[in-house]
Amino acid sequence: MPDLLLELFSEEIPARRQARAAEDLRKAVTDRLVDAGLVYEGAKAFVTPRRLALAVHGVPVRQADVREEKKGPRVGAPDNAIAGFLKAAGLNSIGEAKVQPDKKGDFYVAVIEKPGRAAIEVIGEILPEVIKTFSWPKSMRWGVQSKEPGALTWVRPLHSIVATFGPETEEPDIVPFAVDGVTAGNETRGHRFMVPAPFTVRRLADYLQKLDKAKVVADAERRRDIILTEAKQLAFAQGLELIEDDGLLAEVAGLVEWPVVLMGSFDQEFLHIPEEVIRATIRNNQKCFVLRDAAHAKLVDKFILVSNIEADDGGAAIVAGNERVIRARLSDAKFFYETDLKTRLEDRLPKFEHIVFHEKLGTQAERIERIERLAGELAPLVGADVEKAKRAARLCKADLLTEVVGEFPELQGLMGKYYAEEQGEDEAVAHACEDHYRPKGPDDLVPSDPVSVAVALADKIDTLVGFWAADEKPTGSKDPYALRRAALGAIRIILDNNLRIQLNELFGNCVAGYLSQDNKQVREGVESWASEKSKTNETVRETIERVFRAYGVSDLQAFVKDRLKVQLRSKGSRHDLADAVFAMPNQYDLLLSVRRVDALGKFLDTEDGKNLLAGYKRAINIIRIEEKRDGREYTGAPDPKVYQQAEEKSLAEAINIASAEAKRAVAAEDFEAAMRAMASLRPHVDAFFDKVTVNVDDKALRENRLKLLNEIRAATRAVADFSRIEG
Repeated sequence: MPDLLLELFSEEIPARRQARAAEDLRKAVTDRLVDAGLVYEGAKAFVTPRRLALAVHGVPVRQADVREEKKGPRVGAPDNAIAGFLKAAGLNSIGEAKVQPDKKGDFYVAVIEKPGRAAIEVIGEILPEVIKTFSWPKSMRWGVQSKEPGALTWVRPLHSIVATFGPETEEPDIVPFAVDGVTAGNETRGHRFMVPAPFTVRRLADYLQKLDKAKVVADAERRRDIILTEAKQLAFAQGLELIEDDGLLAEVAGLVEWPVVLMGSFDQEFLHIPEEVIRATIRNNQKCFVLRDAAHAKLVDKFILVSNIEADDGGAAIVAGNERVIRARLSDAKFFYETDLKTRLEDRLPKFEHIVFHEKLGTQAERIERIERLAGELAPLVGADVEKAKRAARLCKADLLTEVVGEFPELQGLMGKYYAEEQGEDEAVAHACEDHYRPKGPDDLVPSDPVSVAVALADKIDTLVGFWAADEKPTGSKDPYALRRAALGAIRIILDNNLRIQLNELFGNCVAGYLSQDNKQVREGVESWASEKSKTNETVRETIERVFRAYGVSDLQAFVKDRLKVQLRSKGSRHDLADAVFAMPNQYDLLLSVRRVDALGKFLDTEDGKNLLAGYKRAINIIRIEEKRDGREYTGAPDPKVYQQAEEKSLAEAINIASAEAKRAVAAEDFEAAMRAMASLRPHVDAFFDKVTVNVDDKALRENRLKLLNEIRAATRAVADFSRIEG
C-alpha cells in the first residue's frame, strides 16, 4: 500500500513548541484521512528546528465505493416535497428513484452510488486545509502576500513543502497542491551551514538517509540520545558526572539539527556561590549542562554545551565564546549574591507594605503577619517551638525581594534558606524558609521538621481561606490561584506527619487572622455565609451551629475533603468508602477519617463485612419501601415487650451491645475494634431474616419489627454511613 511523506520546511521553530506541533500535525492529517475513508496502518511525526515532517504508512490507493439509499416522500406526495427530495438526492427526475413499499405505504427511495476517488486527489485537498488551519500559540505572516486577506500564517516563514505519495516499489508521485505560492514538491535542504544545497527525496527511508548525509538528525528522540550519551562520555573521561536535566535536554535537542557535544570551563572562584545559582545561570542563559565530581557530588568548574555545527577547529572557538558569556553571567550572579548578603532578611520586610498580594486580600506584609500568627497557633499542635515557627514565618517570604530571586524566581525559598543560614538563624528556621513551599506537586517531598510543617501549613491554609472567602474559588478546569494544589499540599502535610488537627478550628483561626486586620472582603464573605441559611423560626442552637459553620468555612472544608477523596482514590481506596466516612458528622480530623476509611475497607473485605452489608441493604430496602407506602418514618426505639420470636430479642440485644462497643471503640479511636463490634451483628441479622417475617397483619408487631430493622441502620452509623457503600 502507498505511503505519504510530508515535510514543512521553515525558519527555526522555537524548541518548546516542537513536540506539540509534531503531535498536532500527526493528529490533524490522520484524523482527516480516516474521515475521508482512508484508514492507514501507521504514522510517525518528526521535528527539527527547521522542519516539521510526517510519514503515514499503508494508505489505500483510493477510497472505497459508497452505495447509499435515501428514503423520500410517500408516492403521491405534494410536488414541493418531491422537488425537495430530488434536490437533496441529486436526481434529475422522480423516474430515477425506485418505489419501495413498507407498512405505511409506498415510498420513493433514491439509490446514490458514489465511486471512490483516488487517494492522492483526496490528500491534495486535505494537506492545504491542514496547513492553513494549523494552530500555533504564536504565528506570523511574511512577504508580499501577507498583505492579502486570509494569508497563510505559520510559526516562522514557510519556505518549501515536500509531499510525496506512492508504494514502496514504485517512484512516488508528488501530491499536487500549493499554499500561498509555496508549491508542494520533492525537494528539501540539509543543514543550514554544513550542507545547505537542495536535494530530492522519495519516501521516508530515502528521506531519513539523505537527511543524515546532509547533517540533519530528523528524529528528536535520537538527538536527545546522542546528546545524553556523548555528554556522559565526555564527563566520564574527566572523572566527572553529568547532572541530568530532562527539560533542558529536550530544549537543547530542539535547538540543533546535528548535535555536537563539547566541554567548557569557568573560573573556580565562582564555586563559592551556591551551586543552584551557578546551575540556574548556566542553564537559563546558555542552555548548558553542569557537572559534578563523581566522588564527592560537588559541582565543578566545567560545563557541557551542545553545538549545531562541526567546526574546523574542533569547536575551540565555540567553547571560548560560551566560556566568555558564562563568565560574564556568573560574575553578575556572584554580584547579586554578595549584594543580597549585605542586607538581613528582616530588614527587607518593610518593603512588603507597598506590595499588594491580591487586591481583595491586602499586602504581602499583611499576609506575612497572618502566616506568622497562624504558624504560632499551629506550632504546639505539630510539636514545633512557637518562637521558631513565628520567626520562620516572618522571614520565609523575604527572599522574594533579593536580587538573585529577582533574576531566578525558581530559586525562591532555597535562597531564603541560604541567606538565613548566612545570617546565623536557627537551622530549623532556615530550612523552613525553603520547605514552606513544599510539597509543590504530587511527587515533591513533604516537610517533616515541625517548624517547617507549621509554616508550610499556615501558608497554604491562609491562601485557601483567603481566596475562598474572597469568592475566588476554582471553577471547572480553571484554578488561577492553585487552590487545588494548596489543598492537596495541606492534606499531604497533615497525613504524612500524622497530625491531629481539626479543620474547622484551623480555618476558624485563619478567618480570625483576616478579621483582626479588618479585611472587608473576608468579613463580608463570612457574614454572607452566616446569614444565607437563616430561618425565621430558627432556634438558638441552629443559629449557633450556622454561624459556627460559617466561621469554620464549612464550604471550604467540603472542598478539602473532596481533594482528599481524590487522593485516596489515586492510592487505591474505594470512593464509596470515603463517601461513607465523610458523610458522618464532625469529620474535621483528616487523619482519623483516613484511618476509619482504611478500617472500613479491611472490614468489608471479610465475609462478615460482606454479609453484614448485604443484611444492612436488605433491611434498608424493606424500611424504605414500607415508609414510602405508609407515608411515615419508622424511627425511635422498638418496644421489647412486643417481641415474639427469639430472633427478634437476640438481634435487639446484639444491636445494643454492638452499638455500645462500637461507640466506645470510636471514642478510643480504635476503628478496627469498632468494625469487630459491627461484625458481631452478622449472625443475628442472618437469623432474623431467616426466621422472622416483617410484614405481618398485626400492625403493632409490624411497626415494632420495622423499628428494629431501623436500629441496624442506627448502629452502623457509629462507624460509617453504610447507605453510601456500593454492593
